[in-house]
Amino acid sequence: MKNTKKTYEQALKRLEQITTLMEDSETPLEKSAELYKEAIDLAVFCSEKLTNAEGEIIVLKKEADNVFKRLKFEGE
Repeated sequence: MKNTKKTYEQALKRLEQITTLMEDSETPLEKSAELYKEAIDLAVFCSEKLTNAEGEIIVLKKEADNVFKRLKFEGE
């Protein structure tokens, strides 16, 4: 999935595929090492996507006077 635009969902699906391949006892050690490196890159990509999405979440808070206020999501 290098050098292509990918979505979070595509990266997550590829991580699942890699997991299956690495769990297969028929996968050679060299291929497993290559898959592991790809998985790390995908995990970083997914983490960055989640962090960016979290920063974009807007929380609507209804005030007592029925006015909605937009607040940045601060996380837990």
